[in-house]
Amino acid sequence: SFPMFDKQRLTMGEFIIANQNSFQYTSGELSRLLNGIRLAAKVVNHEVNKAGLVDITGAAGDTNIQGEDQQKLDVLANEKFIETLKNREIVCGIASEEEDDFITINS
Repeated sequence: SFPMFDKQRLTMGEFIIANQNSFQYTSGELSRLLNGIRLAAKVVNHEVNKAGLVDITGAAGDTNIQGEDQQKLDVLANEKFIETLKNREIVCGIASEEEDDFITINS
C-alpha cells in the first residue's frame, strides 16, 4: 500500500519520489522514463499554448502507418516526444503510429 496516496493528491513526480524506497531493487530507469514522458507532455502543452489551436488543428497532409490521416497536433506531439526521449538518453528505441519504422536510438 502507498500511505501518502490516500492523504493527499500528488503529482506523478511526488508519488514516485515518495514511494521509490518501497521497492528495493529499483534502478530509477522507470522513474527517468516517466519523467521524460512527463517533460515531453509539458513541451507539447507549451507549444500548443504558444501557437494556439488555430495553427495546430486539422490534417497534416500525410497518412500514418495505420492508413489514417495524420493530424497536425499528432505530428507535433510525435516530434516533441521523440526529440525529448532521444535527448534524455533513456530509451534504446521508439515505436509510434506516426512513424513508418521503428526508431533505433544509439546512445
